[in-house]
Amino acid sequence: MATAFEDIDHDPKATQSEKLVIAASSLGTVFEWYDFYLYGLLATIISAQFFSGVNETTGFIFALAAFAAGFAVRPFGALVFGRIGDLVGRKNTFLVTMGLMGGATFVVGLLPSYATIGVAAPILLVMMRLVQGLALGGEYGGAATYVAEHAPNNKRGLYTSFIQTTATLGLFAALLVVIGTRMAVGEEAFRDWGWRVPFLVSIILLGVSLWIRMQLEESPVFAKMKAEGTTSKAPLTEAFGRWSNAKWVLVALLGAVAGQAVVWYTGQFYAMFFLEKMLMVDGATTNVLIAIALVIGTPFFIFFGWLSDRIGRKPIIMAGCALAVLTYFPAFHALSEAANPALARAVATAPVTVVTNGDDCSLQFDPVGGNKFDSKSCDIAKAFLAKNAISYQSVDAPAGTVAMVRIGDASFTAPDPAQVSGEQRKTAIAGFQGELKAALTAAGYPSKADPAAINKPLVVAILTWLVLLVTMVYGPIAAMLVELFPTRIRYTSMSLPYHIGNGWFGGFLPTTAFAMVAATGDIYYGLWYPIVVAGLTLIVGLLFLPETFKRPLEQE
Repeated sequence: MATAFEDIDHDPKATQSEKLVIAASSLGTVFEWYDFYLYGLLATIISAQFFSGVNETTGFIFALAAFAAGFAVRPFGALVFGRIGDLVGRKNTFLVTMGLMGGATFVVGLLPSYATIGVAAPILLVMMRLVQGLALGGEYGGAATYVAEHAPNNKRGLYTSFIQTTATLGLFAALLVVIGTRMAVGEEAFRDWGWRVPFLVSIILLGVSLWIRMQLEESPVFAKMKAEGTTSKAPLTEAFGRWSNAKWVLVALLGAVAGQAVVWYTGQFYAMFFLEKMLMVDGATTNVLIAIALVIGTPFFIFFGWLSDRIGRKPIIMAGCALAVLTYFPAFHALSEAANPALARAVATAPVTVVTNGDDCSLQFDPVGGNKFDSKSCDIAKAFLAKNAISYQSVDAPAGTVAMVRIGDASFTAPDPAQVSGEQRKTAIAGFQGELKAALTAAGYPSKADPAAINKPLVVAILTWLVLLVTMVYGPIAAMLVELFPTRIRYTSMSLPYHIGNGWFGGFLPTTAFAMVAATGDIYYGLWYPIVVAGLTLIVGLLFLPETFKRPLEQE
């Protein structure tokens, strides 16, 4: 690793100006990612604050969907700000995106909760997430392009890898602020009002970031092109209206970025949700364990960026996707055993099965919040298990069968809503749930992970492995995307596949995976989403993705 950093420190070509470009671009982008990822860290609390009008499972999916909303609009931000960046310049464009991001984050810290203003609260929250997503859609392409256009040809992977660390460093900064606030005010106060503090302090980071970015000059490659009058007059048309360039946008998306995105969001976000929601590790402990893994893993962004200058971008990205496909299931099973061994033992010795007719069951997700899941025996059984994060298997039974839950050798028949109604139904459901709760406790199912029983070194090791996969796919990708497209439409061309990949394939991963778990009852079923996408990228990338690490940037 030292070799990579020494290449910057001892490189006579790495002038003070170039180091300032890397430092200023990276630091500003760190602050922007800090803003964006605060929401992901606090999804469980935000679910309670802004989506309390629906059942708990639906509320959490809604909270993840609002998280994903910011990702959904990132490609549109890429189109808008990518075009501006190719027309008027890199520097001024990401000054605008930074202002939008910081302002929206500050406003989230001021929003009233659902209990105060009702349905207007989540609507306002989603609006702020959309502004954040648009801003981020213009930020990354500008920062990566700006740094790459300052870098020596043989150090482009190394130089841009510092931009690649910014997402993780932003997440780490957000973790530190969240952990510090939690410790300062206590968990109860943090859930009540303290969660707002990390959003509100972002206004300070915004001021610092804008000041830093103001010190920079325009990219020399773009400045030269503008002086010569060769800038694109219609970046969108040139980038996507001509097959000669559009085909590389598709190859970049499906053969590199889509897989990179799902590996990234699995390693840095789904793992966090999995620990807290599925394995019932408390939020503060989860934050600390993730933070330690990030500290260990983050330098490898630089290492793999540096290595890509020597052996190429493609083999490193493809290897990361392949390792993800091969190791996700064993890694997450090992994470369960290390983080909540009591739960793992209970699942092994007393597995839970729901015997019911599948056609009688509803998906455990209610978009309008009106379903209490008490009108069918299957729903009564599965809603209780989903709320308590109990993994189960479904066994199909003939139509008309009243649902039955098996816990090990014990069986419990759910109330039949056709036979009871009103207060009798409520009493029957409460009695059934009480029986299940007692049986689960007797079988060793814990209500939450025991902090003393968590094998913290092993959990950190597994999380670090997931972060290392992130560094493999993400460290070299900025340099590859920059090199794949010509200078005159580079900002536009690279931004769209990057933000479709990371905004849609990656950003929707937590929501999609958790919904898959809720639908099947299998806490590992959501892993099929990143595995299938990473596998697709591996195939497309091996067949069609070119190697770019020796290409000059001065392409027309």
